Amino acid sequence: MSLSQFTWPVRVYYEDTDSGGVVYYANYLKFMERARTECLRALGFEQDRLRTEQGVLFTVHSVQVNFHKPARFNDALEVSAAVSEQRRASLMFDQQVRREGESSILCSGKIRIACVDAGSFRPSPIPVFVLEALKDVR
Repeated sequence: MSLSQFTWPVRVYYEDTDSGGVVYYANYLKFMERARTECLRALGFEQDRLRTEQGVLFTVHSVQVNFHKPARFNDALEVSAAVSEQRRASLMFDQQVRREGESSILCSGKIRIACVDAGSFRPSPIPVFVLEALKDVR
């Protein structure tokens, strides 16, 4: 399955906004998390099964986010997720948030995800079958 342009739709709810009526900055991280999770799911990977069957978890290691323009209540958004870098035990995702059907970026981020052992939380190699599937998400 090719997911090179993977996007996930997100609707902005009232609870996502601040007193100024725009999306509260931390909620963009939640939107990006959903897109990464759904990207893995679209490739056939459920994170709870990776934990129980492979003994690994994916956890956020670091985040760099830039806010360009505000999203507002009831906006229909598209959140992209693409792997831009792969290491033995981590992946870098480039992510962007746009209004549905528009090209201008509202928010962009680089999120490094670490693969860790589910018991010790120490770095663990990303399973080969996951890496193979992620080759198309670039």
